[in-house]
Amino acid sequence: MDKITSKAVVADIITKSRDIFENRGRAEFMAVLHADLLKKKIRFPLLEFAAVRIMDAVPLAQQIELMDSIIELRTIGSQVLAGIALQLRLGVDFEGSIAKACSYIQYGNEWYVCDIIGERVLGYALLTKPEDTIPILKQLAKHEDKWIVRTVGVATHYATKKGLDKHFVESVFQILLTCTDTTDFHTKKGIGWGAKTVARFHPDIVSRYTSEIMAPTTKQWFRTKINIGLLRNKMS
Repeated sequence: MDKITSKAVVADIITKSRDIFENRGRAEFMAVLHADLLKKKIRFPLLEFAAVRIMDAVPLAQQIELMDSIIELRTIGSQVLAGIALQLRLGVDFEGSIAKACSYIQYGNEWYVCDIIGERVLGYALLTKPEDTIPILKQLAKHEDKWIVRTVGVATHYATKKGLDKHFVESVFQILLTCTDTTDFHTKKGIGWGAKTVARFHPDIVSRYTSEIMAPTTKQWFRTKINIGLLRNKMS
């Protein structure tokens, strides 16, 4: 597999693709994007750079339709492009962008789709607009789809690691506590990831919920993740 390591190379590919999009249409644009970018070995930051360049060139009204086509390619890179595209649209259509992210996560039906898009859309939304995002996460924690519940933990991990205000960290940790009885493997991974990160960066928050963590309804997997986070806090 060919490897791309340069922003300049990515910029040239996007310029070429944009010209094709404007002069030959979306179908040919997608073919070039897939062959020249998404089928190559390329690091996520370069894909994020590509997403910004694409979104700068595509009219607002055509962006979602284009992202729908990109997500249908089902490559790891397409998840990164779509995630950044929706992140950029949060300021235009906040709830719509989160809803579309959830749709892509369910369509992808894989843990890495959930994590890639979950961090870049719901995690970023939580970090930058916590007052608007936390009520949405509270509802998503009750969702019937395992990937949507998982993404609540993914978002918590991302925003907490990036410096979410402690007041809001406590609010999302309270949401995680409502998911501690799950037995689904993938849900446990996501919720546990968020809990572990909260414990690592804010052990004082965790200590305030000892009775809930030790309650019989809380599964051992959640306590294990908490303990791992607390241990990493002590080691840091």
